[in-house]
Amino acid sequence: MDINIFDFYNRMEKDNIMLSFKGNVTSELLTSVLQIMESKMETLNEPSKVKKKVYNILVEALQNLYHHMDESSEELGVEHNTVIFMISKKDDTYCIYTGNYIKKQNAERLKARLDKINSLNADELKEHYKEVLNNGMMSEKGGGGLGMIDIARKSGKKLEYQFQEVDEQLSFYSLNISVAQ
Repeated sequence: MDINIFDFYNRMEKDNIMLSFKGNVTSELLTSVLQIMESKMETLNEPSKVKKKVYNILVEALQNLYHHMDESSEELGVEHNTVIFMISKKDDTYCIYTGNYIKKQNAERLKARLDKINSLNADELKEHYKEVLNNGMMSEKGGGGLGMIDIARKSGKKLEYQFQEVDEQLSFYSLNISVAQ
């Protein structure tokens, strides 16, 4: 294994990575990550409005990773049942990066939902949120589909995403969320 940890450290420092993780997501991990980020933002003396905004978006992003993992490790293979996320801060913007494997058939549906969300302005997003909330439909994962809408509303930005083909069955889904103060 040829990993130069010093180079890795310098790259993280250069990109202002505050926290990074690769592995399996558990509810205990999510709690710990949220506590760490809350502490880091406190140390940076962030205004409470900024802390609340970043925290709420981070909760949604991490819950999406936790609740929307495709299948079990037995079906996809252990290496495909892990996620990655990173949080960085550059000037007055926090960036939350997430990535996970997803079945190609689910990627197509997700892409359509993300494109719809990205096509809406702030007022339309608010209406779409109400529609989804009031339709009472639950996804097969038990959610109402509000997470991405909520992230777009709270960040005030378009959702940057990418699907990279891994093989005939899987894609790797990346989501980049910018949260400006």
